[in-house]
Amino acid sequence: MYLAAEKKQEIFKQFGGNAANTGSTEGQIALFSFRIKHLTEHMKENRKDKFTQRSLVRLVGKRRRLLDYLKDRDIVKYRELIKELGIRK
Repeated sequence: MYLAAEKKQEIFKQFGGNAANTGSTEGQIALFSFRIKHLTEHMKENRKDKFTQRSLVRLVGKRRRLLDYLKDRDIVKYRELIKELGIRK
């Protein structure tokens, strides 16, 4: 599997504060970004994989909604996260 439990804990530790804080908005956005990058690489090689394409579009939408939520709640954290993850806006 491309996303081992250790990698997930590392992402949540870096962005969510600690490894057990899996519900933090920042941690979830970072996890979605990691998964989006992985699926994007897969789609470059497998252009006709419609199921993965649909999953990718859904993940991008989920991340977008979480980013909008974070922007409404705390604009400073939003800007820091955008810069740190390298997400264009």
